Amino acid sequence: MKYLLTFLILITLTSCGYRPSSKLSKGVMGEKISTSIIISAQDPENTVIIKDAVDQAVIEVFQASLCKKSESDTHLALSIATPSYTPIVYDSDGFVIGYRMSVTLSIIRYHSGLSKKYTASGTYDFTVAANAVVTDQERFEAIGFSASKAIRSFVAQVSAEGARAKK
Repeated sequence: MKYLLTFLILITLTSCGYRPSSKLSKGVMGEKISTSIIISAQDPENTVIIKDAVDQAVIEVFQASLCKKSESDTHLALSIATPSYTPIVYDSDGFVIGYRMSVTLSIIRYHSGLSKKYTASGTYDFTVAANAVVTDQERFEAIGFSASKAIRSFVAQVSAEGARAKK
């Protein structure tokens, strides 16, 4: 019974034309990807955090390897707008206890002599103690999570391009 159910699920997924987004995006991006980031003069610490988040997402989401720009199939040049905090939750005394971190990335993809510009945004909600200041650690983590979500948004855009190219 278990084998029959597994077989039916596989037949259903393959017959409907399902393809994972990583395969569609890999067709657009290639196997080897390099990244660079334009360092923000106003916020250099956040730039480093975002570079790390982007590199991790390239490995996990695109399932590609990072390499030097000269050896890559695709090069991603990233820049970040200033991250913003928005209060979203207040306690009964009016103190802010929840924030939303928003990060917007500008990404230029260079592939086969062509370039294309993308804009990707990500948000992350986090809480703090009432009447407390947001620590650097909380801020760095929130920026990292927001950047990861922005990269996933970029992956969706690239996957859509891959799906259109297959038709």
